[in-house]
Amino acid sequence: MAVPPKRPPQFGDYQNAIYFAGLNGVLPGVPVDFATLEARAAAALPPATLTYLQGGCGDEHTQRHNADAFAHWGMTPRMMVDCSRRDLSVELFGMTLPTPLFMSPVGINGICTQDGHGDLAAARAAAITGVPLCQSTLSNDPLEDVAAQLGETPGFFQLYTPKNDALTESLVCRAEAAGYKAIVVTLDTWVTGWRPRDLNAANFPQLRGHVLANYFSDPVFRGLLDRTPEEDKAAAVQQWSGVFGKVLTWADMPWLRSLTKLPLVLKGICHPDDARRAIDAGADAIYCSNHGGRQANGGIAAIDMLPAVVAASGRTPVLFDSGIRSGTDMVKALALGATAVGVGRPYAYGLALGGAEGAAHVLKCLLAEADLLMAVNGYPTIADVRAAGAERQSR
Repeated sequence: MAVPPKRPPQFGDYQNAIYFAGLNGVLPGVPVDFATLEARAAAALPPATLTYLQGGCGDEHTQRHNADAFAHWGMTPRMMVDCSRRDLSVELFGMTLPTPLFMSPVGINGICTQDGHGDLAAARAAAITGVPLCQSTLSNDPLEDVAAQLGETPGFFQLYTPKNDALTESLVCRAEAAGYKAIVVTLDTWVTGWRPRDLNAANFPQLRGHVLANYFSDPVFRGLLDRTPEEDKAAAVQQWSGVFGKVLTWADMPWLRSLTKLPLVLKGICHPDDARRAIDAGADAIYCSNHGGRQANGGIAAIDMLPAVVAASGRTPVLFDSGIRSGTDMVKALALGATAVGVGRPYAYGLALGGAEGAAHVLKCLLAEADLLMAVNGYPTIADVRAAGAERQSR
């Protein structure tokens, strides 16, 4: 009798591994749901780090609304569809990625782990799971060292554009040489938004010398100093505070485009007119995001702005983040047209609780939930998810 072919592993099989481990009394070391994950991380992280990681702008309405708004988008299940095999792969920047999930840039990753090397741990989590890491300019380890931990998993480099153009050029050149596959330029953080949690604690990690390794290791930045950061850290931090945050306008696009042959992604695009203008100016992808509500309060939830940005972008890929807390959120964003979906705080909490393995567990849980939702709802591929779409539900 012929032996039927073995079904290839699916991301949803991660739940089986958890259940079978439970037969031997082994429980997950890191929670599988966001609420418990956040509570556990809150108990584990130092107060100043937690405040910076959790805090948003103003009264944090936009931050809360980003997450809550997913509840008013729904998807209709379809039955009698063979979903025994699901394919979550997507095409992005000429690469075939195993899933549409990526790790959003989190500038405080470095101090989320006890050893102060959370950026390296995040890269190792990417290597474990195949989920790309968008590495922040704000890092406790140089971008080259982070890239070296990615293995075969691609990484993207997120750029906070300095006022010093030569420093910008140096950072981009280093990222390209290190093997990053795209440059993601953040547009909404040339100045820091009003963040009461940090202000009440009078705490800004960068001013205390944290997550500035990419600057301190850069030859252009070091050339601006009278003494090295190793000799006079306070002066180096002061120099950083003066050089951070170039105000970008559309007139800067030819210069940005000239810096690299890598795909250029503009992060913070939430209006369809801005998406069209970015594409006309040479952007290779649009990144729809309102910085998780950390930079401006009083805004519309990012997920509610996504459909119009996707429509305006045509065939240009649209990356999305802000408010993703679950695999279900991820699938809804894909249904509304996102090409790839970024997650931030959840994996940072995983770093705090379990380093690389903790972050990898969080990513695996997100993918398992997304995969199982697709299986149960009758969507075997990402194309099927997009074709089904999502509908706004009445309250």
